[in-house]
Amino acid sequence: MGGPGDPPEGTSEGASGGGEDEYRSVVFDESFVRAARLQELSARERMADHAPAVRRRPTLRRGLSRQALILVMLIAVAFGTAIYMGVRHPYTTPTAQQPAEPLRMTVIPLSPQGKVPGAADAEDLYAHSPAAQFGIGGEGVPLPAARRTTHFSDSQVIAALSTAKDFIVESSLYPAVLTGGQIRPARVLVDPDQLDQFDQSFEHPTADGRHEPTGWLVRFDPARVQLADRKIRVQGTLQATEVDSSTLEVTADGTFVYALRPTDSAASPSASAGSGAKAQVSLFTVRRELHFRFDRDDLRMHQAQLIVSYVQAGPQSCAEDSVTYLRPLLAGQTAKAGGPAGTDPYATSGATALCGTLAAGAQPKV
Repeated sequence: MGGPGDPPEGTSEGASGGGEDEYRSVVFDESFVRAARLQELSARERMADHAPAVRRRPTLRRGLSRQALILVMLIAVAFGTAIYMGVRHPYTTPTAQQPAEPLRMTVIPLSPQGKVPGAADAEDLYAHSPAAQFGIGGEGVPLPAARRTTHFSDSQVIAALSTAKDFIVESSLYPAVLTGGQIRPARVLVDPDQLDQFDQSFEHPTADGRHEPTGWLVRFDPARVQLADRKIRVQGTLQATEVDSSTLEVTADGTFVYALRPTDSAASPSASAGSGAKAQVSLFTVRRELHFRFDRDDLRMHQAQLIVSYVQAGPQSCAEDSVTYLRPLLAGQTAKAGGPAGTDPYATSGATALCGTLAAGAQPKV
């Protein structure tokens, strides 16, 4: 083993032991240089039991640190993503919503060819009428299987169909609307752009094809008519189609059959005579074809634009005004003579007066 003054690899051969030549034989070879890189720890560092006697000096690192490299990479990814999103442009610019068109309505009274049949019981009348197999209430207008369109999802198509059905139920089947004079249940489902037309129709009803309450709702004069049976018979269909990239349209076609009797004040003395005898029940049929339109705001707000309302209702007398209320002929009654005045096809203003004849087969066989 070499002494304190020997090189790390021992004393070279042939070296003399004189004092003046003590370091002459030292050769600073590669192993000596590597050993010189070791640094002795300080006294305080050596006091720690776990500290080694010496430590290696940290080598000088070249280039960027790991944190800086990660930061540069994140900036590059963010910049590339921004360029990609700008070029691809995945979000379409929303188109401006067009104001809703005014509702165009046609209400046609159907006049009976003879006396209106009646019976003591509504079920008996229904069983002997074309409505015998109809559904009851909203069940008669089932929602079809909804399928997505090019620009609308399944859920959006279902929303349009559901809103259309809700309007039909509230405007055709809700007792408070039919004979109670209420309009709010249907009004809350109307697109805001059509509310002025809706309100004017009830505040100032006019037979102009635009402002007839019976074009919006099925309603009877509560002073003359009452429901004999709240189980209204219904058969109807709904169909949704895409008009364009921002519009859905739903077509509803339904037949509604109501069992009616006169109110106590409107019943004739002969009909109300006797010990608690009630006036006979008769059936009244309304055929409604409604066209609804929906933009994306309507779908979100559960509202609809009612574009077309085509109504046929009877038995009624063509001589009666059916603008504000439908005025059914009840059991035993016949249509009054007369009808709408002649219509000038060259006139550019005013509504065209229409009246039809109720087929005998549309009445119950009693």
